[in-house]
Order: sequence, then structure tokens, then C-alpha cells
Amino acid sequence: MVVLLAGSLGLPLAPAMAQNAQARKTANVDLQARLKEVALDPKLSASVVKTGRQVASFCAHCHGEGGNSAISSVPNLAGQNPDYLIEQLRQFSDGRRRNEFMEGMIKAMTSDEKVGIVMFYAGEKVAHKPAANAALAARGREYYHKVCWQCHGSDGRGNEHFARIAGQQPDYLRLSLKQYKQGTGARVNPIMANFTKQMSDNDIEAIVVYVSSME
Repeated sequence: MVVLLAGSLGLPLAPAMAQNAQARKTANVDLQARLKEVALDPKLSASVVKTGRQVASFCAHCHGEGGNSAISSVPNLAGQNPDYLIEQLRQFSDGRRRNEFMEGMIKAMTSDEKVGIVMFYAGEKVAHKPAANAALAARGREYYHKVCWQCHGSDGRGNEHFARIAGQQPDYLRLSLKQYKQGTGARVNPIMANFTKQMSDNDIEAIVVYVSSME
């Protein structure tokens, strides 16, 4: 692992420092291009995904095994679109998304660790949780298919530009929607800001119940 993790995990510092130097060397690699390159080579893909799985074993402390978070306020990464995840890594690296711990982790990773972890999580399945409130979910479904599907898709799985939100953690969804609406979050997105400003608290709750139950 990297220097950031070496002390806490009791790992030797010399190999960790060497890997941190490698991370700096690969900091300017075009991750999108590398992702496409790896995806076209089955042998390379298997190797890079294996690397990603190893890195994900540490990420599991927050994001859960296989990217299914056990903490409702921490997002699932399982089944997320790889191109979208790559862009989020880039945003944490350049400060457009702010989280001190995530920023440090990502900056210390090599390019293939980043590509590998993205590919690993993209290949995992989201653990489905049915809606506890069917009536509220039905209201959320109606709202979703009038508005949200335009970007996130009718199945909630998004694309390379928009996140998969189907099966996402409810508290994370709720907080994200409220921050977009209030303009208080670290991320700025004019599209999300525009749509969430039109949502009442009841609309948000209905969307959260429906979206978190989508498969």
C-alpha cells in the first residue's frame, strides 16, 4: 500500500515509499484512456482488476465489501459506471470534490490502482433493499419518471456522465439532494441545483425511498 496507509497498517515504510514515488510518476496519466486500453486487453484487465480488488480491501472500511456500504450516509460504489468513477477520482485529486481523507488516498494511488479499483467496483452487484414504504416509493417513482430519468436513466443506472443512483444509500441520497438544493455542498452542479430547488422536503423523501429501492 501507500505511505498514507503504511503506518496505520504496520507495513514497512521502504516499499510504501517506493510505491508513493510511483504514484507521483503516474499522476499525469490519462485515466480515461488507460481505462479503455485496459478494458480491451483481457489479460491486462484481469491483472489490473486484481490490483483494484486489493486496494478495495482497505476502502471496505467505509464503502463495504464489494462496494456495498454498511453505513447509510456513505455511498455504495458497487455497480457504478467506471467512466463516472474515474471522473470522481479526478475531482477529488484536483479539489473539485473535497474530503481530506479521500483526497490523500487518491493522490497516493498509482494510475493502475485507480483504474483497477474503478473496474472492480463496476463489476460488483448492488445489494437490493426493497422499499419499506410502498406508498411513498410509488410517489417517488412518479416524480422520478417525470424529472430524474432524463439524466440518470429510466433504470437509475446513469451513464459515463451521470451517476448510477439505483440502490444508493438513503441517507447519502437525502443529504446530497438537500445540499444541491441549498447550495451548501462541496460539489456544484447547475443541473442538479436547478431541479432540486423545485423539490419539497416530501418530494426529496419520496425520491430517496424509491431510488434506494431500485435494482
